[in-house]
Amino acid sequence: MTSTEQKTAARDFAAFWTGKGYEKGQTQPFWIGLLRVLGVEHPDQGFIEFEDMAHIDAAHGFIDGYIPATHVLIEQKSLGRNLRAGIPQSDGSVLTPFQQAKRYAVDLPYSRRPRFIVVSNFAEFDIYDMENPNGEPERLLLKDLPRECYRLKFLVDTGSDSIRREEEVSKKAGDVVGLIYDALLKRYRDPTNPQSLKSLNELCVRLVFLLYAEDADVFTHLQFHDYLKRREARDARRALIDLFRVLDTPPGKRDPYLDEELAAFPYVNGGLFANENIEIPQFTDEILDLILRKGSEDFDWKDISPTIFGAVFESTLNPDTRRSGGMHYTSVQNIHKVIDPLFLDSLKAALAAAKGIAEKRARDAALRSFIDGLASLTFLDPACGSGNFLTETYICLRRLENEALAALLGNEMRLDLGDLVKVSISQFHGIEINDFAVAVAKTALWIAENQMLRETEAIAHRNIDFLPLKSYDGIVEGNALRVDWASLAPRFDYIIGNPPFVGKKEQTAAQKAELVLTFGNAKGVGNLDYVCGWYAKASSVLSTAHNARVAFVSTNSISQGEQVCALWSFLLSKGIKIDFAYQTFRWDSESNSKAAVHCVIIGFSCRDDIRPKWLFDSSGKPSMVERVNPYLTSGPDVLISTRTKSLNAIHAISYGSMPIDGNHLALEPEEYAELLAENPENARFAKRYAGGEEIIKGTERWCLWLKDISPAAFSQSKFVRERIRLTKEFRESSGRPQTRALANVPYLFGEIRQPTTNMLVLPKVSSEGRRYIPIAFVSPDVIISGSALIIPSATHYEFGVLSSNVHNAWMRAVGGRMKSDYQYSGNIVYNNFPWPEVSPEQMARIEQTARGILDARAAHPDCSLKVLYDELTMPPDLRRAHQDNDRAVMAAYGFKLGMTESECVAELFKRYQALVEKRSPE
Repeated sequence: MTSTEQKTAARDFAAFWTGKGYEKGQTQPFWIGLLRVLGVEHPDQGFIEFEDMAHIDAAHGFIDGYIPATHVLIEQKSLGRNLRAGIPQSDGSVLTPFQQAKRYAVDLPYSRRPRFIVVSNFAEFDIYDMENPNGEPERLLLKDLPRECYRLKFLVDTGSDSIRREEEVSKKAGDVVGLIYDALLKRYRDPTNPQSLKSLNELCVRLVFLLYAEDADVFTHLQFHDYLKRREARDARRALIDLFRVLDTPPGKRDPYLDEELAAFPYVNGGLFANENIEIPQFTDEILDLILRKGSEDFDWKDISPTIFGAVFESTLNPDTRRSGGMHYTSVQNIHKVIDPLFLDSLKAALAAAKGIAEKRARDAALRSFIDGLASLTFLDPACGSGNFLTETYICLRRLENEALAALLGNEMRLDLGDLVKVSISQFHGIEINDFAVAVAKTALWIAENQMLRETEAIAHRNIDFLPLKSYDGIVEGNALRVDWASLAPRFDYIIGNPPFVGKKEQTAAQKAELVLTFGNAKGVGNLDYVCGWYAKASSVLSTAHNARVAFVSTNSISQGEQVCALWSFLLSKGIKIDFAYQTFRWDSESNSKAAVHCVIIGFSCRDDIRPKWLFDSSGKPSMVERVNPYLTSGPDVLISTRTKSLNAIHAISYGSMPIDGNHLALEPEEYAELLAENPENARFAKRYAGGEEIIKGTERWCLWLKDISPAAFSQSKFVRERIRLTKEFRESSGRPQTRALANVPYLFGEIRQPTTNMLVLPKVSSEGRRYIPIAFVSPDVIISGSALIIPSATHYEFGVLSSNVHNAWMRAVGGRMKSDYQYSGNIVYNNFPWPEVSPEQMARIEQTARGILDARAAHPDCSLKVLYDELTMPPDLRRAHQDNDRAVMAAYGFKLGMTESECVAELFKRYQALVEKRSPE
């Protein structure tokens, strides 16, 4: 189905269903028809399932619809039903349609848990991404379906089989190279010598090119294979040396008496075979067999993806990544998250517009102009690695050029197009600190160039010479934070990439110095991740090239917590504006360890003409917004600075007490039992000890708490004396003078903040899967550790406001993250939070609903806060209590109940600004 046909089908579908919609009788035909619009020919033949039974406690319900291939669960309601309103259930609870669907999801086997939940009333679709179950749904209206059909693609998109096949082929190619690499490495006299390893890497690059060339018709089929097969292993080294020299020599300068077999090889050029000082070891039968059989006979290289293979190839030959157990590369899908909204979508739209011109002469002129425009663009990846961003971008531009050429040529094969291909790899520039990665990136681009020429040949029905390669020096070896980017090309239209992730604690002294060099005397540089240096360098380019645009993949930490103010104060002062952004999403490594990084993508420029602004959620669903701010929300450009005192809270917040003890004053349950076994009266030396984890999970720990206890009492205990001795040794061995000073009182916590009143305790870290951070009142008999924050003498009013959806929305927007978990900060989240100005009646109402939450918790004494606040297992009475509290707090702020979380945060930012204007910043 073409896009035009789909738009027509969507228009007909929307027209037919407008004003209709009865849940019981029309759900199935509605969804079957919709799936047909989305391109599924026979959705009723197993693509979608209806009315599956779901068990809920002792009762059961029916799942309205489920799509197994894409893991989508559908909860359908009748026309006119409010999708955000609660509906009474048979067990007495009141659930929204989304909450009802989540209860059904719990009953499903793990392999069938939904990736998306769609709630519909025929006229509206609310789409929930279960990677972010507490986020706002994306809403699509039936009347908008003809122009926004793409937003429902997730219902039927099972992934690109061609991309997966390219990945599999490229990984197999990497395996082949790894075998050859390992066998060759054994033959070097000193396998640890850096120069030998550099030669081995270069040798492998050359072998890969030769294996690819004979499969991709750059050479004649099996030309390299047959040349090498005629040699014994002892002669293979000399045969390669001779071949490399011939490949680097133009035909007119070759020995006229050259062996006929060698003379048949074409001139390659490009510098790939220029280095004659490369160290090549003697071959063995095993090495020769690997190249001939594994590398040539058993594998077809022409189908590799240069975008993926460049990174796979580099990872294969990189000792660090080999040790970690696998490949590290940016997937094609993730590359497109950067380049599509940055430039590719607009280029595709421009091509479609040119092709749509009815008058032939005007259409041809527009197509030629489009090609010329493509050929004029310049790109920079200032952390290009093995070139996958550059390679994929080149391929995409060439395919657009090929599409334009096909439209121009039509049936007029004799149409004079001059130089047929105008898009060139010379438009692509990169900076990479690793010399081997530079060589791999260039080779990947050459392979991409060859593959795209083959596609052009098929369109134009003519042969196009690929060889000799053009000399290409667009990718330079160097430290991107020390290289002058503007020296690489007269201008850049687009700067893209995935700069290195190095947190502030992991940075070397040299990296910290580079950030200072890049940012100058900007405040807070010491708190920035290394990737921020690329933002600062890019801002320098943008300050002189106002039409350029940038998009980087980054750790999500730069859009959260204290880094936001430090980075974006600098960038906003340079006139930087965010054009689009992806909120936090999981970026999986391809290594066996499956370490995950949580990333954002930020597209930015100095341009005022970028409209609309796009904000993508964690699943990639876009929303059109008026503005994207540094916290990657749709609010104004407000920066939340670190603040040691609250703007308008009643009570102060602080960390719990810090033992600074080497974990010798803390006691696990079995250690506490040992203390009591020595003497039951030792119980007076210990108190319950809790941090964020213990508060949430309800687990027990203890600590030695000897404040206000005479040394004469605890000095009689061998257990206590030994723990004090170990604490003293720990403190004396510290490199921190303050810690060494504490060795004088090894029986006391290093920092004591324990109040004498009841306190409200907030865990510093809490799972992103919770809608509400679980907070609790705790008596002063429990010692609270530094992994939690405390508010002494807090009342039910503070508990109610801090437990509300309003405060939790603020926390999600401005707080930090530990991986993807929420990281609460007193100085960022609490002290900057704009509390409502409440009347006595409003305060009393919030106190009442806060007690309702506590009463609901008390009704489940066997459940920890972890269980109570799991979105899948939260008891109905607790959820109702929180919803009552949410309404009370929102009323105190004057917020409408239908307000989205983004709208709530935007309003809180405005109130924060107003409060700051009344006070001088700290």
